[in-house]
Parts: sequence; C-alpha cells; structure tokens
Amino acid sequence: MEGLSVSDANLVVYVHPSQTKNVSEAILRELSSLLFKFNETFDGVVLAYDVNPSNNFARILSGVHPYCAVRLKAKLLLFSPKADMVLGSSFVCVSESHNHFFHENQRL
Repeated sequence: MEGLSVSDANLVVYVHPSQTKNVSEAILRELSSLLFKFNETFDGVVLAYDVNPSNNFARILSGVHPYCAVRLKAKLLLFSPKADMVLGSSFVCVSESHNHFFHENQRL
C-alpha cells in the first residue's frame, strides 16, 4: 500500500533503575509511546513495531540520575503520506480492541 513502509532501526532505550526489575516491560512501555505519533527521526507515523534486543547487556550511564541504556533492533511499520497520495482505505471506527475500515480511494 502506498505510504506504508517497513524500516529496520537500531534503537537505544534508556531504562530508569527503578524499572530494572522488569526491563522488557519498561522497553515495551517506552516503544509504545512512539505509536500513532509523527516522528521526525523516522519521517512518519509509527503504526507497529517488532523488537529484538541486540544483546543481554545494558550500559549504566553515570551522572546525577543513572539510567541503563539498552540497545535494540526493531522493525517499524511506518506511515509516511506525501502530497497528492491516494489512500486505499479509510477508518470508520477505532476502539481499544480493533479498528474498522473500508476500502475507498481518497486523495490527500
């Protein structure tokens, strides 16, 4: 579909020491904050992600508030519409559990 792309990204997530008990949950919480918002770094809206930690190590950053830096590899589904692009479907209803849409050509 036009406007959708998959991008491989090398990310670093900074985890607060109080969240090191469950690092995977902290990582998912941080990545979920990227969803459905335009991100200039990716030049689009992140619609979904699939994440794999690069390794099992985290680097502790020194300073007043030490954080753990965790390196990740992620596949991101990005929506990057351009001017005069034709969309193939539109949303009818968005709920917590699912999205309803129907196919219709619409020009941006």
